[in-house]
Amino acid sequence: MSRPQTNISGHVEVIHWPSLFAAISAISAVGIAIGLGLPLLSIILEKRGISSTLIGLNSAMAGVAAMIAAPITTRLAHHLGVARTMLWAVLISAVSALGFYYAEAFWMWFPLRFAFHGATTTLFILSEFWINAAAPPRRRGLVLGIYATVLAVGFAMGPLLFSALGSEGIRPFLFGAVAILLAAIPIYLARKESPILDEKPERHFLRYILLVPTATAAVFVFGAVEAGGLSLFPIYALRSGFTEAQGALLLTVMGIGNMVFQIPLGMYSDRLHDRRPLLALMAVIGLAGSLLLPLLIENWLLTAVVLLFWGGCVSGLYTVGLAHLGSRLTGADLAAANAAFVFCYAVGTVAGPQAIGAAIDVSGNDGFAWALAAFFGLYVILSVGRFLFKPKQT
Repeated sequence: MSRPQTNISGHVEVIHWPSLFAAISAISAVGIAIGLGLPLLSIILEKRGISSTLIGLNSAMAGVAAMIAAPITTRLAHHLGVARTMLWAVLISAVSALGFYYAEAFWMWFPLRFAFHGATTTLFILSEFWINAAAPPRRRGLVLGIYATVLAVGFAMGPLLFSALGSEGIRPFLFGAVAILLAAIPIYLARKESPILDEKPERHFLRYILLVPTATAAVFVFGAVEAGGLSLFPIYALRSGFTEAQGALLLTVMGIGNMVFQIPLGMYSDRLHDRRPLLALMAVIGLAGSLLLPLLIENWLLTAVVLLFWGGCVSGLYTVGLAHLGSRLTGADLAAANAAFVFCYAVGTVAGPQAIGAAIDVSGNDGFAWALAAFFGLYVILSVGRFLFKPKQT
């Protein structure tokens, strides 16, 4: 049931609890499945003797699928409805997740990856659109902070489940498929409260990337730094003299920063008339943290402190960027912009590992930090440019 609340201006704000619960719980179940599936699939391919290059190529299908699915998701939701499109995406992702177990030939894993990540991309886009549409304007940051925190917990639970379930037999695949299917329950129960897209977006899909550049650039940086940083940090830590356990613990510290800071950042952003200065500040902190890494990397404790706050600010770019998007657009335009938002994230996840890996090859181990700093620096330059020209509501 929705419950009205009155804001300080005297306007009644309606909190659509079934909608928020449906969208958040659905995407959290998918997060658990993805967190379980990524290490599971890589380990199985390694055991089958598939080369690292081919494993990487197969993994790259995730980004390709996301970039293709993003532009068509809004059209599907317009024709089928938001809840029905999400239910179909749940079914496709669950079937493809289980399909990996039965696919003996390696080539079959490419269409399965495409189907799985294309469907989960659709779920991410429509869940975030649903949350943005259902959240009261003065509580949008808080709601999205809760969403980001629960999603981070879901992703963190995946690897823990993998360590408990192992990679043998059908059990891990079945568990992942069931976790995804459970997401259909809250979606179905709240289907009548799902936002209605009775109009088509006013602009071409790609124009939404430039419509709210502060948000789309933020999520691009987040995708690049998250994917590139998480995948290559273990190498950076080992080359810096840390053990595998110490490097893994530092990644855990980053994950804690991710989970701990999202709700406070979301709540603080609700107090702001314009969230752009906060996004710029987090980029500056990210830039400073990246530049400090080579100076502090020999001290594990100082590095952990930096990574705790650094991890929170990196993920804050996503949470606050999404809230900024929701505060600027509504209806079909918000759905299309959400698709562009996830598209930019997917581009970042493809570009980040490539750029950071190349920087390490060219500049040595410190190239890891320089490349991260470059991504944050680009966002800072964009933010300064936006402030100087002072465009309205972007």
